[in-house]
Amino acid sequence: MSGVLVIMGSGETAPTMVKPHRAILEQVGERRAVLLDTPYGFQSNADDISARAVGYFAASVGRQIDVLSWRRPPTDTLERERALTTLREAGWVFAGPGSPTYALRQWRDTPVPDLIAGKLRDGGVVCFASAAALTLGSHAIPVYEIYKAGVEPHWVPGLDLVSPLLGFPAVIIPHYDNAEGGHHDTRYCYLGEGRLCAMEAELPEETLILGVDEHTAVLFDLTAGTAAVLGNGQFTIRHGGQSTIHPPGSVVAIATLASGGSAVVPVPAGAPPDKAPAQPLPESSLKAAADALEARFDIALAARDVDACVAAILDLEQIIVDWSADTNISDEGEQARAVLRSMVVRLGELAHGGARDPREVLGPYVSLLLDLRTKARAARDFATSDEIRDRLTAAGVEVRDTPAGPEWTI
Repeated sequence: MSGVLVIMGSGETAPTMVKPHRAILEQVGERRAVLLDTPYGFQSNADDISARAVGYFAASVGRQIDVLSWRRPPTDTLERERALTTLREAGWVFAGPGSPTYALRQWRDTPVPDLIAGKLRDGGVVCFASAAALTLGSHAIPVYEIYKAGVEPHWVPGLDLVSPLLGFPAVIIPHYDNAEGGHHDTRYCYLGEGRLCAMEAELPEETLILGVDEHTAVLFDLTAGTAAVLGNGQFTIRHGGQSTIHPPGSVVAIATLASGGSAVVPVPAGAPPDKAPAQPLPESSLKAAADALEARFDIALAARDVDACVAAILDLEQIIVDWSADTNISDEGEQARAVLRSMVVRLGELAHGGARDPREVLGPYVSLLLDLRTKARAARDFATSDEIRDRLTAAGVEVRDTPAGPEWTI
């Protein structure tokens, strides 16, 4: 029996991917689930990233996972064989953020690639995301070197694990719809269209580019011969600058991908909820969630709706907690906390001034004075009538006499 290959574009430890992870891990059963820490093994906070990932799967996904450490090929024979045995026996192997070129250097010329390929042949699940996903194709993008260090765009040899499984040569590009650049193009894993076109021309003619959007998973069921798109974004097959796009919820035959086809495979009854129409998807980033809640807070504040203001603050606090396990380090956490603090301050200002409509508070008193003024006018006591009006005006209440009676505004 063949296994399942899952490629995630990003968000592998974000709230957006909880449902896909749950659906995928259900297929693993009681077999051991391990996190391979190689891609970020060079980082000084590698232990923290591992701990956050373990916490995410335990708290959000409901699954205990173990860390399989292979930051560098172990030099101790016993340590090496223990790690390889763990990898060989695991039913689910996960790897994610970091540097693809670092991971390739630590895995190449070791048994790790063959064990990963063997797992997919023998019914296991391999879930590679972000940096780790880049290593699976025939060629890989050295993304840090190009985007951060200014090295000329080029390919490096990948592990080439997907070509034998899918039946066609392919490269994997996660973060396919990245928009972090704002005014400059950072799509295609920070390459942009210009650099991708130049690099695409250097690939062998028959090679396909498999692009996976952020907060999106493509589940290749090698037994069923299908590719299912889960999560928020799209799965793109690109060849020669031309693209075929598969939206979320799609289930297509792997055999049709190489030809540019998009044959839809019927989804049987009782399929996982991820493949059926579902509730609105969660925001694709902590910043997007914070922005949406701040807008909700603004509306509630303008309406002096204290309960709605408090609800928005509590929801943002929970969102920050939900995203705290995300291993993709950024400054979005601090930005969200700044929004939260701003909300609290603004709600305090509303409380200081009073949340109730001033007309509601002043109404009974103004009505009493206007009744007295009406009686004074009826008694032709215009001095008293004018004094009441002038005192109200001085207090910020404007009185207008109309045929229907006096009206007032603040």
